[in-house]
Amino acid sequence: MSASEPVRVRRVYDPPEDGDGTRVLVDRLWPRGVSKERAAIDVWLKDITPSDELRSWYHQDRSGARHDAFVERYRTELDDPAHTEAVERLVGLVREGGPVTLITAVKDVADSHVPVLVDHLKHVMKRT
Repeated sequence: MSASEPVRVRRVYDPPEDGDGTRVLVDRLWPRGVSKERAAIDVWLKDITPSDELRSWYHQDRSGARHDAFVERYRTELDDPAHTEAVERLVGLVREGGPVTLITAVKDVADSHVPVLVDHLKHVMKRT
């Protein structure tokens, strides 16, 4: 995403930047080897991540064959009550004036839950 968009994505291993705004960790587990000070996380939304079951299922096949099914299943999870509060909190942070930077430790951000989450946020914000 460009710097002018209210929601950005960065890896936790990259140093924080002045324009990050509110830094939101969107991983279920704390990033290995990163101190809380270095990560500079403002909010940690564990409940916005894919369920343990979905994440485990997706990572069982590293070929990428499950990606489309993962995307659909995660979208469904984002609409369920277990994720709703975290999604609403994230939308609230964006609406408070952003920018909001989603922080993740995944190596391949494009092939992770993060783009699905960003797309979901855009849709939720359009309809509310």
